[in-house]
Amino acid sequence: MRREITGFSNPLVKQVRSLREKKHRKREGLFLAEGLRIMTEAREAGFLPEMLFRCADRDAHSLEIVLEGEVLTAGGDVIETSADILSKLSGKDNAQTVIGVYHEHPTALSDIDRNAAPIWLVAQAMRDPGNLGTMLRTGDAVGAGGLILIDDCTDPFSVEAVRASMGAIFTQKIVQCRWAEFVEWLRGGPGQLVGTSLQTELDYQDPSYQSPCFILTGNEAQGMPADYAAECDLLVKMPMRGKADSLNAAVATAVMAYEVLNQFRRT
Repeated sequence: MRREITGFSNPLVKQVRSLREKKHRKREGLFLAEGLRIMTEAREAGFLPEMLFRCADRDAHSLEIVLEGEVLTAGGDVIETSADILSKLSGKDNAQTVIGVYHEHPTALSDIDRNAAPIWLVAQAMRDPGNLGTMLRTGDAVGAGGLILIDDCTDPFSVEAVRASMGAIFTQKIVQCRWAEFVEWLRGGPGQLVGTSLQTELDYQDPSYQSPCFILTGNEAQGMPADYAAECDLLVKMPMRGKADSLNAAVATAVMAYEVLNQFRRT
């Protein structure tokens, strides 16, 4: 259904704006995605928003017209509103011209086909939504199967994480589980667990990686716990030639992912 909202006090505006907070996202099972690029990525991956908010004062892009048509055909809502209300929904002064409300789509660990992709990313206690979103984007870039979030990570469906993923939130499987559950599942089939760590002398380019390869990155500040590191099949590190003693967690993940990818490409 197509409709219009002009008032800030509209209950739907308040409901959608509340999705910027985790407790409301979990209660509703919904999250926000902003911008035509991300929403087009979502459509191409088979995800349509339940509600599409668009700026009534601007001409629609051709991709937006296609998206609107598919949303309406699927029984969703297209809501025309003002740029000011879009800014209120997104929390940004320069809001995107389209915002979508999507159903969350986590995947259970038991539903993962580990052989569906040669690379999987694993993050332990990741706190920064920008890092998490960037890891999703990296996973998409290297053809990874998805991102497995261990223990208490930041919400992958937060506005910041979705924005940083640049649409990869819709192309990557997302699993949330505890460490013990993950280890039991991993050891129940093929899979090499490779951790990045400062507590090793093994250069990340020296080993021969095996598919499927699970690349484990620890918490940004603390790294991974010692018992988690002990469970890894390999611990590797990247050479640091300057004064910095480590890389940003998302950057380290990207470096590792491309090293593994390049080895697989050569063989």
